[in-house]
Amino acid sequence: MPFSFAHEYPVAFITGAASGIGRELARQLSAQGVAIAAVDRQEEGLRSLEDELRAKGGQIAWAGADVTDAAALNARVAELEARLGPIALVIPSAGVGLETSALSLTAADMAQVLNINLLGVSHTFSAVLPGMLKRRKGHLTALSSLASFRGLPRMLGYCAGKAGLNALMEGLRVEVASYNIHATILCPGWIRTPMTASILAPMPYLMDVDQAAARILWAIRKKKRFYAFPRRLAWRIRFITWLPRAWQDRILRSMLKVK
Repeated sequence: MPFSFAHEYPVAFITGAASGIGRELARQLSAQGVAIAAVDRQEEGLRSLEDELRAKGGQIAWAGADVTDAAALNARVAELEARLGPIALVIPSAGVGLETSALSLTAADMAQVLNINLLGVSHTFSAVLPGMLKRRKGHLTALSSLASFRGLPRMLGYCAGKAGLNALMEGLRVEVASYNIHATILCPGWIRTPMTASILAPMPYLMDVDQAAARILWAIRKKKRFYAFPRRLAWRIRFITWLPRAWQDRILRSMLKVK
């Protein structure tokens, strides 16, 4: 039987669905017949997403939620499953790209990045995993980043959160495999979204959001354990991490114009 997203994943739960990569994934999954359970803090963006998907015959239910509030997220998941049915696919897309430099480091900035990018994903999984374990079926994904490969200047919190996310997923994947639950780590490079719109630094191999979403869905369909893209940029970063650390630091200091 040919693969069908709607058959394999009747309901997909997407956080951060009001904009950026989350919104585009909702569009592309809905176009393939998947019912979308969406949450975000931006309720106006969710309303416009609902209008857009329903105009094309899609099915969607949404709720305003902050992924840093675990109790509220649990309640929203229960509400959305009551409306749409059991969640089969989870794509935590809520994230923040706040600059965190060692030269102006604050506890508040680090906490904001880690609470959303790492703990927010953990909260999302804790809300959906009990049902998946009971049904012995599901697919968890994590939108990590090529920035998880090593720490980068001015991106301390972002890199730490994404590296922690990879570690969370690696351990989780081994435990849930016997329950027929798949886990996919996705490590994209630069994507043209509202999060990257204000970045002035060079962004090599910048991808449009629809292109990035299509690659993510390909990796999900193939049930990849780990998928880093674009390939050329991923291999460039991997090569740097294989060098002696003193060389790595010199290369990054030059590339990122760190004094």
